[in-house]
Amino acid sequence: MKTDLNTLLTTLYVHLDDRIIPALGFSRRGRPGRPPALTDIELLCLVVAQHLLGIASDRKWIRYANTYLRPMFPNLPQQSGWGKRVRQATGLLSAVITELGRDTPSWGEITRLIDSTPVPCGKSRETVKRSDLAGHAGYGYCASHSRYFWGFRLYLVCTPDGMPVVWGLANPKIGEREAAQAMLRHDRHLIQQGQVIIGDKGFAGREFEGFITDELGAHLIRPDRKDEKKRFGKLGGIRQWVESVFDTLKGQLTLEDHGGRTIPGLYSRVAGRLLALAAGIWHNWLLGTPNKRSLIAYDH
Repeated sequence: MKTDLNTLLTTLYVHLDDRIIPALGFSRRGRPGRPPALTDIELLCLVVAQHLLGIASDRKWIRYANTYLRPMFPNLPQQSGWGKRVRQATGLLSAVITELGRDTPSWGEITRLIDSTPVPCGKSRETVKRSDLAGHAGYGYCASHSRYFWGFRLYLVCTPDGMPVVWGLANPKIGEREAAQAMLRHDRHLIQQGQVIIGDKGFAGREFEGFITDELGAHLIRPDRKDEKKRFGKLGGIRQWVESVFDTLKGQLTLEDHGGRTIPGLYSRVAGRLLALAAGIWHNWLLGTPNKRSLIAYDH
Protein backbone atom coordinates (compact mmCIF):
# COMPACT_ATOMS: atom_id res chain seq x y z
CA MET A 1 0.00 0.00 0.00
CA LYS A 2 0.99 3.61 -0.57
CA THR A 3 1.45 6.25 2.12
CA ASP A 4 -1.06 8.82 0.88
CA LEU A 5 -4.42 10.19 1.94
CA ASN A 6 -6.52 8.36 -0.67
CA THR A 7 -5.07 5.00 0.34
CA LEU A 8 -5.62 5.75 4.03
CA LEU A 9 -9.26 6.73 3.46
CA THR A 10 -9.96 3.64 1.35
CA THR A 11 -8.31 1.31 3.86
CA LEU A 12 -10.03 3.01 6.79
CA TYR A 13 -13.44 2.80 5.10
CA VAL A 14 -13.08 -0.95 4.58
CA HIS A 15 -11.82 -1.51 8.13
CA LEU A 16 -14.68 0.50 9.62
CA ASP A 17 -17.26 -1.36 7.54
CA ASP A 18 -15.82 -4.84 8.09
CA ARG A 19 -14.71 -4.77 11.74
CA ILE A 20 -15.11 -1.64 13.84
CA ILE A 21 -18.72 -0.62 13.26
CA PRO A 22 -20.03 -4.22 13.62
CA ALA A 23 -17.87 -4.68 16.74
CA LEU A 24 -19.39 -1.55 18.29
CA GLY A 25 -22.88 -2.77 17.45
CA PHE A 26 -23.64 0.64 15.92
CA SER A 27 -26.63 0.75 13.57
CA ARG A 28 -29.28 3.22 12.45
CA ARG A 29 -31.87 0.52 11.92
CA GLY A 30 -35.04 1.13 13.89
CA ARG A 31 -34.38 4.86 14.33
CA PRO A 32 -37.17 7.26 13.36
CA GLY A 33 -36.94 9.19 10.11
CA ARG A 34 -35.07 8.59 6.92
CA PRO A 35 -31.40 7.58 7.18
CA PRO A 36 -28.99 10.37 6.21
CA ALA A 37 -27.62 10.39 2.67
CA LEU A 38 -24.07 10.56 4.03
CA THR A 39 -23.42 7.33 5.92
CA ASP A 40 -21.68 7.31 9.31
CA ILE A 41 -18.66 5.52 7.85
CA GLU A 42 -18.34 8.19 5.17
CA LEU A 43 -18.67 10.84 7.87
CA LEU A 44 -15.83 9.30 9.88
CA CYS A 45 -13.55 9.15 6.83
CA LEU A 46 -14.31 12.76 5.94
CA VAL A 47 -13.57 13.92 9.50
CA VAL A 48 -10.19 12.19 9.28
CA ALA A 49 -9.49 13.77 5.89
CA GLN A 50 -10.42 17.26 7.08
CA HIS A 51 -8.00 17.27 9.98
CA LEU A 52 -5.14 15.46 8.25
CA LEU A 53 -5.33 18.16 5.57
CA GLY A 54 -5.21 20.80 8.32
CA ILE A 55 -8.45 22.56 7.33
CA ALA A 56 -9.83 23.99 10.56
CA SER A 57 -12.74 25.96 9.07
CA ASP A 58 -15.86 23.93 8.25
CA ARG A 59 -16.76 26.44 5.54
CA LYS A 60 -13.42 26.00 3.80
CA TRP A 61 -13.61 22.24 4.32
CA ILE A 62 -16.99 21.84 2.64
CA ARG A 63 -15.78 23.95 -0.28
CA TYR A 64 -12.61 21.84 -0.56
CA ALA A 65 -14.52 18.55 -0.29
CA ASN A 66 -17.02 19.62 -2.96
CA THR A 67 -14.15 20.46 -5.29
CA TYR A 68 -11.83 17.48 -4.77
CA LEU A 69 -13.67 14.69 -2.92
CA ARG A 70 -17.17 14.61 -4.40
CA PRO A 71 -16.33 11.64 -6.70
CA MET A 72 -15.53 9.58 -3.57
CA PHE A 73 -18.28 11.11 -1.39
CA PRO A 74 -21.18 12.23 -3.59
CA ASN A 75 -23.58 12.95 -0.71
CA LEU A 76 -21.73 15.80 0.98
CA PRO A 77 -23.98 17.98 3.18
CA GLN A 78 -23.94 21.76 3.43
CA GLN A 79 -21.89 23.47 6.14
CA SER A 80 -24.71 23.58 8.70
CA GLY A 81 -25.60 19.94 8.09
CA TRP A 82 -21.97 18.93 8.36
CA GLY A 83 -21.50 20.60 11.74
CA LYS A 84 -24.69 19.06 13.09
CA ARG A 85 -23.71 15.55 11.99
CA VAL A 86 -20.23 15.82 13.49
CA ARG A 87 -21.58 17.10 16.83
CA GLN A 88 -24.06 14.23 16.98
CA ALA A 89 -21.28 11.71 16.27
CA THR A 90 -18.96 12.64 19.17
CA GLY A 91 -19.60 9.36 21.00
CA LEU A 92 -18.99 7.37 17.84
CA LEU A 93 -15.75 9.26 17.19
CA SER A 94 -14.47 8.39 20.67
CA ALA A 95 -15.45 4.73 20.32
CA VAL A 96 -13.70 4.42 16.96
CA ILE A 97 -10.53 5.98 18.40
CA THR A 98 -10.44 3.23 21.01
CA GLU A 99 -11.05 0.47 18.46
CA LEU A 100 -8.31 1.75 16.16
CA GLY A 101 -6.00 1.74 19.17
CA ARG A 102 -6.89 -1.87 19.94
CA ASP A 103 -5.92 -2.79 16.37
CA THR A 104 -2.34 -1.49 16.71
CA PRO A 105 0.54 -3.44 18.30
CA SER A 106 1.35 -0.58 20.68
CA TRP A 107 -1.96 -1.11 22.50
CA GLY A 108 -0.44 -4.11 24.25
CA GLU A 109 2.68 -2.26 25.41
CA ILE A 110 3.18 -1.75 29.12
CA THR A 111 3.98 1.97 28.86
CA ARG A 112 1.46 4.80 28.85
CA LEU A 113 2.13 8.55 28.76
CA ILE A 114 -0.04 11.15 30.51
CA ASP A 115 0.02 14.92 30.19
CA SER A 116 -2.19 17.93 29.55
CA THR A 117 -2.08 20.89 27.19
CA PRO A 118 -4.07 24.13 26.91
CA VAL A 119 -7.02 24.34 24.49
CA PRO A 120 -7.73 28.10 24.18
CA CYS A 121 -11.34 29.02 23.38
CA GLY A 122 -11.23 32.82 23.28
CA LYS A 123 -8.72 35.65 23.06
CA SER A 124 -10.78 38.71 24.04
CA ARG A 125 -12.74 39.78 27.08
CA GLU A 126 -15.93 40.13 24.98
CA THR A 127 -15.60 36.52 23.83
CA VAL A 128 -15.22 35.36 27.41
CA LYS A 129 -18.36 37.23 28.49
CA ARG A 130 -20.58 36.21 25.57
CA SER A 131 -19.38 32.67 24.87
CA ASP A 132 -21.66 29.69 25.53
CA LEU A 133 -18.58 28.13 27.14
CA ALA A 134 -18.72 30.65 29.99
CA GLY A 135 -19.21 28.81 33.25
CA HIS A 136 -17.41 25.75 31.88
CA ALA A 137 -14.13 27.20 30.61
CA GLY A 138 -11.71 29.12 32.78
CA TYR A 139 -8.40 30.93 32.92
CA GLY A 140 -5.17 28.98 33.13
CA TYR A 141 -1.44 29.39 32.67
CA CYS A 142 0.68 27.65 30.05
CA ALA A 143 4.18 27.32 31.52
CA SER A 144 5.79 26.07 28.30
CA HIS A 145 4.73 29.24 26.45
CA SER A 146 4.71 31.59 29.46
CA ARG A 147 1.19 32.81 28.74
CA TYR A 148 -2.30 32.86 30.21
CA PHE A 149 -5.26 31.48 28.28
CA TRP A 150 -9.02 31.11 28.59
CA GLY A 151 -10.47 27.72 27.72
CA PHE A 152 -9.84 24.15 28.80
CA ARG A 153 -6.99 21.74 29.29
CA LEU A 154 -6.89 18.57 27.21
CA TYR A 155 -5.78 15.58 29.31
CA LEU A 156 -4.39 12.73 27.26
CA VAL A 157 -3.19 9.23 28.03
CA CYS A 158 -1.50 7.70 25.01
CA THR A 159 0.88 4.95 23.95
CA PRO A 160 4.54 5.80 23.25
CA ASP A 161 3.79 6.14 19.53
CA GLY A 162 1.03 8.68 20.26
CA MET A 163 -2.10 6.51 19.93
CA PRO A 164 -4.82 8.07 22.13
CA VAL A 165 -6.09 5.78 24.90
CA VAL A 166 -7.98 8.05 27.32
CA TRP A 167 -8.75 11.75 26.90
CA GLY A 168 -10.87 14.45 28.42
CA LEU A 169 -11.30 18.21 28.82
CA ALA A 170 -11.27 20.05 32.13
CA ASN A 171 -11.40 23.59 33.45
CA PRO A 172 -7.79 24.82 33.93
CA LYS A 173 -8.60 25.85 37.51
CA ILE A 174 -9.02 22.18 38.44
CA GLY A 175 -5.75 20.66 39.58
CA GLU A 176 -3.95 18.30 37.25
CA ARG A 177 -4.10 15.40 39.67
CA GLU A 178 -7.81 15.86 40.38
CA ALA A 179 -8.74 16.12 36.70
CA ALA A 180 -6.57 13.17 35.69
CA GLN A 181 -7.92 11.03 38.53
CA ALA A 182 -11.54 11.71 37.54
CA MET A 183 -10.76 10.91 33.89
CA LEU A 184 -8.91 7.69 34.69
CA ARG A 185 -11.60 6.54 37.12
CA HIS A 186 -14.24 7.02 34.43
CA ASP A 187 -12.25 5.04 31.82
CA ARG A 188 -10.43 2.68 34.16
CA HIS A 189 -11.26 -0.29 31.90
CA LEU A 190 -8.75 1.11 29.39
CA ILE A 191 -5.86 0.87 31.88
CA GLN A 192 -4.45 -2.62 32.34
CA GLN A 193 -2.98 -4.14 35.48
CA GLY A 194 0.78 -3.65 35.71
CA GLN A 195 1.01 -0.84 33.16
CA VAL A 196 3.48 1.98 33.75
CA ILE A 197 2.09 5.51 33.43
CA ILE A 198 4.72 8.20 32.88
CA GLY A 199 3.80 11.77 33.81
CA ASP A 200 5.47 15.03 34.77
CA LYS A 201 6.03 16.65 38.16
CA GLY A 202 2.51 18.08 38.13
CA PHE A 203 1.20 14.61 38.95
CA ALA A 204 3.32 14.31 42.09
CA GLY A 205 1.17 13.56 45.11
CA ARG A 206 0.67 10.72 47.55
CA GLU A 207 -3.09 10.51 46.98
CA PHE A 208 -2.79 10.39 43.18
CA GLU A 209 0.02 7.85 43.24
CA GLY A 210 -2.03 5.74 45.66
CA PHE A 211 -4.99 5.91 43.28
CA ILE A 212 -2.84 4.71 40.37
CA THR A 213 -1.38 1.86 42.41
CA ASP A 214 -4.33 0.72 44.53
CA GLU A 215 -7.34 1.35 42.30
CA LEU A 216 -5.88 0.90 38.82
CA GLY A 217 -3.17 -1.61 39.64
CA ALA A 218 -0.69 0.40 37.58
CA HIS A 219 2.54 2.23 38.40
CA LEU A 220 3.20 5.98 38.15
CA ILE A 221 6.65 7.17 37.11
CA ARG A 222 7.48 10.88 37.09
CA PRO A 223 10.58 13.11 37.29
CA ASP A 224 12.03 13.52 40.76
CA ARG A 225 11.41 16.74 42.61
CA LYS A 226 14.29 18.59 44.22
CA ASP A 227 12.92 18.06 47.73
CA GLU A 228 12.71 14.25 47.58
CA LYS A 229 15.01 11.28 47.25
CA LYS A 230 16.11 10.20 43.79
CA ARG A 231 13.88 7.51 42.31
CA PHE A 232 13.44 7.84 38.55
CA GLY A 233 15.65 10.74 37.46
CA LYS A 234 14.62 13.53 35.10
CA LEU A 235 12.98 11.39 32.36
CA GLY A 236 13.58 14.23 29.90
CA GLY A 237 13.84 12.06 26.79
CA ILE A 238 10.70 10.07 27.53
CA ARG A 239 8.74 13.22 28.41
CA GLN A 240 9.48 14.57 24.94
CA TRP A 241 7.38 11.76 23.42
CA VAL A 242 4.09 13.17 24.69
CA GLU A 243 5.18 16.73 23.95
CA SER A 244 5.73 15.73 20.32
CA VAL A 245 2.19 14.28 20.26
CA PHE A 246 0.82 17.66 21.34
CA ASP A 247 3.01 19.36 18.71
CA THR A 248 1.35 17.20 16.05
CA LEU A 249 -2.13 17.98 17.41
CA LYS A 250 -1.47 21.71 17.47
CA GLY A 251 0.51 21.82 14.23
CA GLN A 252 -0.85 19.77 11.36
CA LEU A 253 -4.13 18.94 13.17
CA THR A 254 -4.83 22.60 14.15
CA LEU A 255 -6.06 21.89 17.68
CA GLU A 256 -5.80 25.50 18.83
CA ASP A 257 -7.89 26.65 15.84
CA HIS A 258 -10.77 24.30 16.69
CA GLY A 259 -13.48 26.98 16.48
CA GLY A 260 -15.72 25.28 19.04
CA ARG A 261 -18.26 27.67 20.60
CA THR A 262 -20.36 25.21 22.59
CA ILE A 263 -19.53 22.19 24.74
CA PRO A 264 -20.81 19.66 22.13
CA GLY A 265 -19.03 21.55 19.36
CA LEU A 266 -15.74 21.68 21.27
CA TYR A 267 -15.82 18.00 22.18
CA SER A 268 -16.61 16.94 18.61
CA ARG A 269 -13.78 19.05 17.20
CA VAL A 270 -11.23 17.71 19.68
CA ALA A 271 -12.46 14.14 19.09
CA GLY A 272 -12.16 14.62 15.33
CA ARG A 273 -8.52 15.63 15.62
CA LEU A 274 -7.72 12.72 17.92
CA LEU A 275 -9.46 10.39 15.45
CA ALA A 276 -7.29 11.74 12.63
CA LEU A 277 -4.18 11.13 14.76
CA ALA A 278 -5.33 7.60 15.61
CA ALA A 279 -6.15 6.79 11.97
CA GLY A 280 -2.74 8.00 10.80
CA ILE A 281 -0.87 5.97 13.42
CA TRP A 282 -3.02 2.88 12.70
CA HIS A 283 -2.32 3.16 8.97
CA ASN A 284 1.40 3.70 9.55
CA TRP A 285 1.48 0.45 11.54
CA LEU A 286 -0.15 -1.33 8.60
CA LEU A 287 2.51 0.04 6.26
CA GLY A 288 5.39 -0.53 8.67
CA THR A 289 6.67 3.04 8.46
CA PRO A 290 9.51 3.84 10.91
CA ASN A 291 7.87 6.90 12.51
CA LYS A 292 4.36 5.82 13.40
CA ARG A 293 3.23 9.30 14.47
CA SER A 294 4.35 11.07 11.29
CA LEU A 295 1.31 12.38 9.38
CA ILE A 296 3.13 14.49 6.79
CA ALA A 297 2.39 12.01 3.99
CA TYR A 298 -1.35 12.62 4.48
CA ASP A 299 -1.43 16.43 4.40
CA HIS A 300 -1.97 16.76 0.65
